[in-house]
Amino acid sequence: MNDTSSKPMYEKIFEAVKNQILTKMYGIGERIPSEKELAEAYKVSRITSKKALELLTNERLIVRKPGRGSFVADPVTDFGSDAAPSESPASSFATEMTTIGLVITDFGNSYGTGLIYGMEEASREHDCFLVLRRSFGVPANEEQSIQKLLQLGVDGLIIFPAQGEYFNEEILKLVISRFPLVLIDRHLKGVSAASISSDNAAAARKATSYLFELGHRHISFLSPPPMDTTAVEERIEGFIQAHAEHGIAVERELWVSDLTSTLPNSFSDENIERDIGRLMEHLKDHPGITALFAIEYNIALLAKSAVERLGLRIPQDISIICFDSPPTRLGGGYAFTHIRQNEEEMGRLAVGHVLQILKGQSVPNKIMLEADLIIGDSTDKASK
Repeated sequence: MNDTSSKPMYEKIFEAVKNQILTKMYGIGERIPSEKELAEAYKVSRITSKKALELLTNERLIVRKPGRGSFVADPVTDFGSDAAPSESPASSFATEMTTIGLVITDFGNSYGTGLIYGMEEASREHDCFLVLRRSFGVPANEEQSIQKLLQLGVDGLIIFPAQGEYFNEEILKLVISRFPLVLIDRHLKGVSAASISSDNAAAARKATSYLFELGHRHISFLSPPPMDTTAVEERIEGFIQAHAEHGIAVERELWVSDLTSTLPNSFSDENIERDIGRLMEHLKDHPGITALFAIEYNIALLAKSAVERLGLRIPQDISIICFDSPPTRLGGGYAFTHIRQNEEEMGRLAVGHVLQILKGQSVPNKIMLEADLIIGDSTDKASK
């Protein structure tokens, strides 16, 4: 058995036992290891070993006798003349309950909850189950989560890749083995895997153009280090495109692209205070700034704190616009002007695409959904 393969563990166990039957290690009528014994031998859950035995049963290699165990089938006495095995493990398992694994960095009110809502809704509609693991944006956690879900025996995976320059080796294995996989929120360069995300460049262009319409010309772009993450790069691209379309020079000296307190495992009081201080100094050094474009909601919160600590008013003195913002219908949170991504549709499509791939159907390599500009309380006409 090739332990480095990304093939699900239940298929590995199925193939190992099938080979033992075909090579006569287990003869006709002989008992094979039970669910419990297989689970212990391969260090997997009994759910996984049960799936392997179901595949063997569907291929008519074994018969399962309640209270006694599983035995190598006799094609004549056990199945009569209708003894042809099914075409493949995938086709024989099509009638079983489908499970889809989800590996996501994290989720919250501003972004992620809608994704999961859409996925859960689609999984119920298609009578399948969603199994969730969070990576917190740490590549090692992401790798381990993928491996654990494969050992559990999931039929497909939806992955929200961790931020970083290098994508996980486990994802490459999944692509090479043609395992049913859909990437969410971003795509990975050079990897031929189905992905569903927002049209980040178009959304950033829309938000920047709105600021231009309000008379803002000196806009500070706020982000964490790009780190070769497509979502960040595309938002930067859209910001630059909007400047070109309006004939306005890009002022890179106004950008702040080293904010790290919102990154996974960096969300501490100390780091938050450092970033707020960084923004306060930046605003004092560049008094001509009239608007701040925060690449994400938590950075918008940092910017709001920095502006208010300087005794400036939002939006009268400085406008703030960002990607994503929690709902404020019940009076909680601040109503930023923001880009709202179509999270629920993204989640529904991800589940639908995994199920299509499982059926052998082709899906688009990349889907980018339009995002909406929601006008809030944080933007107004430029005052300078």
